Amino acid sequence: MFATLKRAAKALRVPTKEEMELAYIYEAGDRYDLEARERNLARRNRNLGF
Repeated sequence: MFATLKRAAKALRVPTKEEMELAYIYEAGDRYDLEARERNLARRNRNLGF
């Protein structure tokens, strides 16, 4: 019973910022797309002050 609750809670949790960034990078189709996505993330983090 508790295993079912744990699975449900894990499925409903919000992904962390790091998980969302990794998912964004993993979607890159080629090397150039990957570089552009990395620059985009770096620019976002710089603008947010991280």
